[in-house]
Amino acid sequence: MICYGGLAVVFLFPGVVFLHVLDMDDAVGRRRPAHWPLNEASQTIVFLTVCTVGKKSILANEDVHRVLLTAWQEARSWWVGRYVIMPNHVHLFCAPGEIPPAPLGKWVAYWKSWAARNWPRGGEAPVWQRDFWDTQLRQGESYAQKWEYVRRNPVEAGLVDQPDDWLYQGEIEVLTWR
Repeated sequence: MICYGGLAVVFLFPGVVFLHVLDMDDAVGRRRPAHWPLNEASQTIVFLTVCTVGKKSILANEDVHRVLLTAWQEARSWWVGRYVIMPNHVHLFCAPGEIPPAPLGKWVAYWKSWAARNWPRGGEAPVWQRDFWDTQLRQGESYAQKWEYVRRNPVEAGLVDQPDDWLYQGEIEVLTWR
């Protein structure tokens, strides 16, 4: 069977064949992230990953670190908690800085644009991939578990021996659960 633009799933039962075609957004190997609406009834902490165009290794240096810190402080509709800047992507945790929350996509677009306009090395443009990956955390333990994964990224990539040796990480705001 050939299916264009989606994933075909065939269910076989005695004497019956069901065919279900899933949109690629429903497939496990999704090409674009799904941005779910925020749960405004409870504390919201979002785990966010933003990558460079073409996975260019241009982020892990002191001048870019300063630009990103300033961009996040300029874009106050969301607060940045803990973060790790890897050579070709950024992991961060964020929470709404206002109620009702500003759209996450607009906030990300704002700070990515601000950082790109103030980029220390013009020859590296374009800087950012168009989209981002986000996951709403469900509880406080989830934040701690994800942070442990994120802070170990530089070790797993062979960039340092210990997580605390990585210079391009920190915490701007303490994000807590109510």
